[in-house]
Amino acid sequence: MAQIEEDEAEQLVKPKTWKDRVWSITKVLLKFGVTSVLLYFVFRKVDFQQVKYRLIHANYWWMLAALVSFFVSIVISSWRLSSFFKSIQLKLDARFNFRLYLLGLFYNFLLPGGIGGDGYKIYLLNKTYKLPAKKVFWAIMFDRLSGLWAIGLIIVALIFLIPQIDIHIGIPLGIFIGGSIIYYFVAYKFFREYTRYFFAAHAKAVVVQTLQVSAIVFILLGQDFTGKFSPYLLSFLISALATVIPISIGGAGVRETVFTWLSRFFPMEKSLTVFLPGTFYLISILVALLGVYYVLRPSRLEDGLSKAEVNLEIGNDKDI
Repeated sequence: MAQIEEDEAEQLVKPKTWKDRVWSITKVLLKFGVTSVLLYFVFRKVDFQQVKYRLIHANYWWMLAALVSFFVSIVISSWRLSSFFKSIQLKLDARFNFRLYLLGLFYNFLLPGGIGGDGYKIYLLNKTYKLPAKKVFWAIMFDRLSGLWAIGLIIVALIFLIPQIDIHIGIPLGIFIGGSIIYYFVAYKFFREYTRYFFAAHAKAVVVQTLQVSAIVFILLGQDFTGKFSPYLLSFLISALATVIPISIGGAGVRETVFTWLSRFFPMEKSLTVFLPGTFYLISILVALLGVYYVLRPSRLEDGLSKAEVNLEIGNDKDI
């Protein structure tokens, strides 16, 4: 997930200085370096040939199901983001919003330096609709927070299913409920306009994370897996939390490192701890590649929409 400080949101719409460009190049090089180091240590512990064998002999019908599940999660994700956009009276056509979301995915996964996917959305929406950059930034930030909240909810449910975690379910459940109450209180108190569609957006977030967890289940089924699913699913969600810190290329290396480390505590096959996050990353890239079309043909971003459909609308509170 992209992390952009609030003060930087205003900087995204300003011309770049030579120092900004140098820093962007430096960030890319650092991310490539971190990704390489992480993958190096992962493959020191896991036989690459075993991972390669799993990929070659996978059931590709189940892989296709995982790809479809992830793609649908992206469709729902764009719908979730539109809820927070509507909170700031930004009513985007669903088609334009989805295309913009795909374009943001492409920037996040395949163009790891510079403005990034979230930054590009802020830049484009600020330029097109003259909305303050910080306003758009917080809509995107709450979209990210809703995803983290949904991950937390599913993690609590999975803890109950893993006997290796010797903790009463009431403890993580109580922490989650208490944290959720504080989260909503802070949002309502200090960011009230972003809570207009708060519960609907978080319900969509649960659907998104469920679909992505389902993608992991399909990948496991594609390996003729018959063991316990819950340790792998929990590890996947914990690794997703770890990718919040943007230290690698699209999270590559981070997920594998977390999976490998958690295999010391949970009964998981070593090669699967690399194959699962690696395959999920490849699926993510395949979907993100759809956004390259709008990089090469930016005029197509609003193709088929009338001028009225892409203008800022105020006063219409209906959900799309």
